[in-house]
Amino acid sequence: MLKKLFFFCAFFCFLLLFSSICSAISVSARHAVLIEAQSGDIVYSKDADTRAPMASTTKIMTALVAIENANLDKQIKISKDAVGIEGSSVYLKENEIFSLEDLLYALLLESANDAATAIAIEIGGSVEGFASMMNEKANSLGLKNTHFTNPHGLDDAEHYTTASDLARLAVYAMNNPKFYEIASSKKRVVYNGDDEVRVFVNHNKLLRNYDGAVGVKTGFTKKSGRCLVSCAERDGVRLVAVTLNAPNDWNDHSCMLDFGFEQYENIHLAENGDYVLSLSCVNGQRKNVLCTNFSSLDITLKRGEYKNLTAKFESERFLFAPVRQGDRVGRIVYYLNGSEVASVNLYALEAVKPIKYKKSIFERIFG
Repeated sequence: MLKKLFFFCAFFCFLLLFSSICSAISVSARHAVLIEAQSGDIVYSKDADTRAPMASTTKIMTALVAIENANLDKQIKISKDAVGIEGSSVYLKENEIFSLEDLLYALLLESANDAATAIAIEIGGSVEGFASMMNEKANSLGLKNTHFTNPHGLDDAEHYTTASDLARLAVYAMNNPKFYEIASSKKRVVYNGDDEVRVFVNHNKLLRNYDGAVGVKTGFTKKSGRCLVSCAERDGVRLVAVTLNAPNDWNDHSCMLDFGFEQYENIHLAENGDYVLSLSCVNGQRKNVLCTNFSSLDITLKRGEYKNLTAKFESERFLFAPVRQGDRVGRIVYYLNGSEVASVNLYALEAVKPIKYKKSIFERIFG
């Protein structure tokens, strides 16, 4: 009887645990993915590799290509071809002048299709030319299931991505400091060439409603449904979530991000100068060289995995003089279950000159 009672209690606890985990990651989206940004680990996935429309999440690539290919101080005169674009808009007027940076704020905060078009024409020469630049960047990032025909995300049969590709793009984009700065901004006050004041407000509700949210982009068309890319950071852990065609996207992302933060933690492995080693030096005026690490190191792991970490010092068997101060002379490598997961370089703290030998009579005569 006691055995049956014990089995029943254990099974009931398992069901509760399983139910809580499933409920934490159940989403309304047709396509979804959650990625841990440092390792690229897929924390959760739901039909994440099926091609689908992306709506205004397109503008992640638009902003990235613009930032990487033009000066942000560049002054852009709005052409007539960028005025009156269908969909979300900041109602740009022909011949108004804005900096590229201000147009990027309009792009990512207000999701302005007219700003997207103005940027594309200025940098790519045309919407088509800029779309080619977007596709080149997608190819370079290995986004094999992504293709762009425009910079704003209005529906087109040849304009598509997957949740997985979009997440990888967002991880890359959020490593760009300027993109991060804009995508995480809640508001921006700008002036056109006539000193007319405009205020751009970010449509991403997670920036105000979710602890640690730092981006990234909303999107919607009737064909795509509600699309959302989010990024959040807590205690050194960065997560990126994507949903495509999600009726309840805000809740989807809160649940996915909460689940991710439960699964991962940031571990501080080394501080600047933590390692000081003495390495043997051949043919030097000193027999040893002191070395140390000049940088700190953190790593994101699944909770509890740090217990399986090991560290190993790696370098050449011998150093040979001359050694210059600041030369890289080795590294500390961290392994998790036998696989390398991180490393920190070691550098010489001092210079070592080679020994000077006296020339023999033969060397002095024939050398």
